Amino acid sequence: MPTKSARKTVLVVPLDWGLGHATRDIPIIHELLNAGCNVVIAAEGKHAALLGQEFPQLTILPLPGYRIQYAQKGWFFGPKIIQQIPQIIKSIKYEQRWLQQVVKEHNINAVISDNRFGLYHRDIPTVIISHQLLIKTPFGGIIETILQKINYRYIRKYGTCWIPDYAGANNLSGILGHPKTLPANTKYLGCLSRFENRPDVPKKYDLLVLISGPEPQRSNLEKMVLDQVAALPISALIVSGKPGTPETKQITDRIQQVNHLNAKELNEAMLGADMVLSRSGYTTLMDLVKLNKKAILVPTPGQSEQEYLGKFLMKKGFFFNVNQSEFRLEKALEDIKSFPFKSFEHEEDMEQYKQVVRDFAASL
Repeated sequence: MPTKSARKTVLVVPLDWGLGHATRDIPIIHELLNAGCNVVIAAEGKHAALLGQEFPQLTILPLPGYRIQYAQKGWFFGPKIIQQIPQIIKSIKYEQRWLQQVVKEHNINAVISDNRFGLYHRDIPTVIISHQLLIKTPFGGIIETILQKINYRYIRKYGTCWIPDYAGANNLSGILGHPKTLPANTKYLGCLSRFENRPDVPKKYDLLVLISGPEPQRSNLEKMVLDQVAALPISALIVSGKPGTPETKQITDRIQQVNHLNAKELNEAMLGADMVLSRSGYTTLMDLVKLNKKAILVPTPGQSEQEYLGKFLMKKGFFFNVNQSEFRLEKALEDIKSFPFKSFEHEEDMEQYKQVVRDFAASL
């Protein structure tokens, strides 16, 4: 292990889009630390709270996120995002200026950006993580083609693009991470999850509900679940996805609600549940696959990526998918009894990412 002064310092920065980018960076940060690197994180708000809880010994620099606002109604999701493109471009330009200064002040030797576009640097190695080489929109066609060209223009500014998926036909991201043409600097990471599968965890819940994603849709799904679950003859744990605000409620003698669980607690809860109900956010999907869990997916309304992934993975037989507008918990629990769940076939490769991160650390 190199001395502290000789260690290379890597800056890790997650996108502020839900919590998935922050949580999927946790195993990467662990692997960088295992490889003898110093790690500095940049984040704000609940992302900084979550990563600060997992890594209290690390420096977390304040960096504003893109702070995208989301529509109350799903069908306004796409137009609402497009309306904010000038704001996103402004944020990208700001983080590029911010990075030039931070590299000097903190002696940064490399950057790993999880889907933030302005964190490339001409003098040090930089990596961008993305499972969306093709960006799905409600409009399809020419709009997706234009967005892909813009996406690739930014990706090519980085030394490498890590895709958290498998290269072959048996994959999780479908056309999102396997478009017809890939940038030349791409490398597949395999499944990226902070969780560990263990056979010795006893069953505790019939259902684990993971509420996540941007407001107001996070609260919308939470309300739907709370309105319906108490009347059902099941045991359940509801995790509301609000780190930094610890709170526990006993809904009934069989149903408990918590605002947040740390990685170890959530790992245990997932292993101890017969069934998981969650959004079809990509990080959650990787966690489910890593733990070989059955799940009911409820995509965030209007979020084309999640809607595509839900349908794609239901067609493959990995998970059961239902639109939020049609979601009835009792009916979903009945429907899954006849759904032929299939297991993902990459169980032996679940730590593929570790070698990629080690090789990157060794190259610095």
